Amino acid sequence: MFNRKLVALLAVLAMLFAACGGDDDTDTAEGGDGGGDELVVGVSWNNYNEERWAKSDEPAIKAALDAEGIKYISADAGSSAEQQIADVEQLIAQGANALIILAQDGTAILPAVQSALSQGIPVVAYDRLIEDPGALYITFDNVEVGRMQARAIFELVPAGNYVFIKGNQADANADFLRGGQQEILQAAIDAGDIVNVGEQYTDNWDPAIAQTNMEQILTQNNNAVDAVVASNDGTAGGVVAALTAQGMEGIPVSGQDGDAAALNRVALGTQSVSVWKDARELGKAAGEAAAALAKGTALGDVSGTVIFDSPGGNTMTSILLEPIPITNANLSVVLDADWIDEATLCQGVASGAVDGCP
Repeated sequence: MFNRKLVALLAVLAMLFAACGGDDDTDTAEGGDGGGDELVVGVSWNNYNEERWAKSDEPAIKAALDAEGIKYISADAGSSAEQQIADVEQLIAQGANALIILAQDGTAILPAVQSALSQGIPVVAYDRLIEDPGALYITFDNVEVGRMQARAIFELVPAGNYVFIKGNQADANADFLRGGQQEILQAAIDAGDIVNVGEQYTDNWDPAIAQTNMEQILTQNNNAVDAVVASNDGTAGGVVAALTAQGMEGIPVSGQDGDAAALNRVALGTQSVSVWKDARELGKAAGEAAAALAKGTALGDVSGTVIFDSPGGNTMTSILLEPIPITNANLSVVLDADWIDEATLCQGVASGAVDGCP
């Protein structure tokens, strides 16, 4: 998986990590290895441009760390696995006592994670699996998210031609979701009631790529598509755009994350479900866990942990939060939680047409 450039970078970083492990560098952040009393948690974002990170996850992480008197520092890899490795090295050089990593590529990031752990710096694998049992894995139950997506679509379309628009192939969540979807739909597929007429991964979960993939599948099937199981709200947006261009808006489409645009699509009827993962709760859990780890709490003693057996055969100490499927029947749930305001949710929706839009 690694190209020559990445292998060379890893070799350089290994030496840098070893050097910074015992070095009192005057350029480190206050309270890190520079000798101050303040603890520091570094967060490595894979791509900060995605709506939810700035809106929900980061503020919750910061608030949890602030409550513990811990400094927050961060870096954005811009969807580059190579850049994220360099970012982790830089966060350590800045004095991070613990790391939260939202992995661009769960395999590519492994050497950086292992280097951090070898230096006694705890790592939280945030929302995306990193196959190292020394890391704390914090996420929503993504297999259950996939089940919820499939259940919602199957209730609307118990038989017909299905399309599966998956997430980024390098992200383990894409396969967790797909596995959950298959659990619900397998019997109907085996019976011949459901026909899989198209299935594609979506590089970087990019809505534009999802739209292109959906357009190609529609062309290949002469628009004979009855339902689309899209794995998140970004890909669902691309799917809906492709369907709308063919006059097919309203065909059942799934998603997840509770993005504002997606919830508005649910209210409008162009998306059937968005499985809501309250990212504020995820960020809070990660911030609290990272704070505990930075203060010396053992991995297994972090509050709320369970054991998760990973696809790679690792026993992961994990925190798994519960998601909620949002349809046009329970939109008031996200309103009541102040996740979205009424004006945004109900833009363009006829008065009284759905729950939550008066």
